[in-house]
Amino acid sequence: MNIKTADHFEYVLRLGDNALILGQRLSEWCGHSPFVEEDVAMANTALDHIGRARMLLTYAGEIEGKGQSEDDLAYKRHEAEFKNFLIAELPIGDFAFTIVRQFLLDAYHYYLFDGLTNSADDKLAAIAAKSVKESRYHLRRSSEWLIKLGDGTKESHEKMQSSVDRIWRFNSELFEYDDIDRAAASAGLAPDMAAVEASWQRSVDETLAEATLNRPESAPLAASGRAGRHTEHLGYLLAEMQHLQRAYPGLSW
Repeated sequence: MNIKTADHFEYVLRLGDNALILGQRLSEWCGHSPFVEEDVAMANTALDHIGRARMLLTYAGEIEGKGQSEDDLAYKRHEAEFKNFLIAELPIGDFAFTIVRQFLLDAYHYYLFDGLTNSADDKLAAIAAKSVKESRYHLRRSSEWLIKLGDGTKESHEKMQSSVDRIWRFNSELFEYDDIDRAAASAGLAPDMAAVEASWQRSVDETLAEATLNRPESAPLAASGRAGRHTEHLGYLLAEMQHLQRAYPGLSW
């Protein structure tokens, strides 16, 4: 692979941050889901993302070569140092909002990790091979909920459409390409993102149509989480997630 260490580190770090922040958000549903089976399903999905984050952040630390562990990267960085998508850090809202976000990101992750199984980076390809299996299940589950609620009662349809309308502009960040993406693609590290985007668009359009939900017009975002510019919500999330490590540095058990 012909890629600078800093670019390699940044690419893997972004993947890890998305998994970590989304997993942390989903964990907030534990004990608060609509019914017991869904409570278990949501918690398991959160654990899948946290497990993915552990693998990716551990590998990012190895690439960087400065002795940072997964815990260092998760608990000792400040808000501006996180490179996750803004959509991942948004508050969970109601069940409709969470399902819409999960569907959009599940589709993205499924096609992304499917492409990453062919990465020139053997370790990243191995992580992707495990992640794509989880993402396939996640996508099936969120798609079923999207269709069930979108094409359900008048109230459930209105709540789902409202959630789609509110969250849609955050999709624009998923397929913005920068120098890190281009370097990763050139080195064979990353998949063809044009193909990933085409698959995502097709899957999203087909499922929205089946759910009788309208696709809003796309709009650019003023900020970019991958550039370290976040919503006000990330700071509160990190304050909770990092509390023990900040209060008791070096804590272990």
